[in-house]
Amino acid sequence: MNIILLSGGSGKRLWPLSNDIRSKQFIKIFKNKNGTYESMLQRIYNQIRKIDNNATITIATSNMQVNQIRNQLNNSVGISIEPERRDTFPAIVLATVYLNEIMKVDKNETVVVCPVDPYVDDDYFIALKELNNLASVSDSNLVLMGIKPTYPSEKFGYIIPSTNSTVSKVKEFKEKPNKEVAEEYIKNNALWNGGVFAYKIDYLLKKAHELIEFNSYQDLYEKYHTIGKISFDYAVVEKEPKIDVMRFNGSWEDLGTWKALTEKLEDNIIGNARLSETCQNVNVINELDIPVVCVGLKNSIVSLSLDGLLISNKEETDSIKKYLEDIGNEPRYIEYEWGNEKTISNNKNSRIVKLSINKGKEMVYYRQNEFNDSLIVLSGIGQVLNDVDQEIHPSDIIKINVDNVKIKAIDNLELLLVRTKKKE
Repeated sequence: MNIILLSGGSGKRLWPLSNDIRSKQFIKIFKNKNGTYESMLQRIYNQIRKIDNNATITIATSNMQVNQIRNQLNNSVGISIEPERRDTFPAIVLATVYLNEIMKVDKNETVVVCPVDPYVDDDYFIALKELNNLASVSDSNLVLMGIKPTYPSEKFGYIIPSTNSTVSKVKEFKEKPNKEVAEEYIKNNALWNGGVFAYKIDYLLKKAHELIEFNSYQDLYEKYHTIGKISFDYAVVEKEPKIDVMRFNGSWEDLGTWKALTEKLEDNIIGNARLSETCQNVNVINELDIPVVCVGLKNSIVSLSLDGLLISNKEETDSIKKYLEDIGNEPRYIEYEWGNEKTISNNKNSRIVKLSINKGKEMVYYRQNEFNDSLIVLSGIGQVLNDVDQEIHPSDIIKINVDNVKIKAIDNLELLLVRTKKKE
């Protein structure tokens, strides 16, 4: 099975854990079978591998997310990188051409496209295999997964099937409705449109060439910025006459708010925290090295990161964005392929950053000429790979006197970057 996972999104609906770089799919808050915490990205990847260990997984994303994907999944997936955000139609076209030209997947093979961040059980991925098989033999050009609604949602578009069968022709599509209209749709057996569908590569290549002039993957990549921003639904799905929908009756949830997310957490406390016996329905997620004590809270979320502190009633977390407009946007926690960095202090004259390099990984540190830079080894063993290799240990200080320094972690390595502005 060939799967394209759409990994977009950014923002602050899950602030202070999410920001303009760190989307919700990268936050490690779901406990796995080993008792450690994994992200939504890691969770969905492991679920795919459980159902189809030989699946070819490609993640369509932006440059901003590549390091986080590599950090969490290493090189186990292909990545189709958008030069800039152009909505789902250009992203899916680019990823499909990437599969065909770069990954050498035959144009007669079928591709399943789905978001990277739904909260689902294993039966969802079994259904994806069924969707893939349907698309490979169907006379229709597109086969959608229609999700059985569990409530009259105003967040999703709706698919109206022609019959109540498991697989049906699509009668029509409906835009996101208000609650009353959604209730009417559901009475008429409408299904949520969760952005999950399958097609043959050849079909989409032909459709892409009808709408975009390009000769190759590289040509498409270079002119990507000229493509109009348009969703796959508007560009393709709603104009396709030969289209089926497969009904999915299993669990499918979008954990886009703190209230929805905390309902799925196995632990009330993640990180260093204590709750009094009088606390009720309280979740604490603490990414900092400081203790948190909650006494007498009810129906609340408490979340701490380097970006800030949130204390909120769960019913009101949808409104937090309006209170963040004047808060600085520079993220203090960033993941890289080699590890992560945490900004402890930052002003115009100095900066202090904790760098964590994973065992066996290498990072390159680039000096900025207007600053004096030093690296202090906090823990682990590493190597400075320069003209002469130098092994480094805890308490060693590395003065940065060249334009760049390559550092390799022999064990998990923690460094403290101290940067001060040079005197004029």
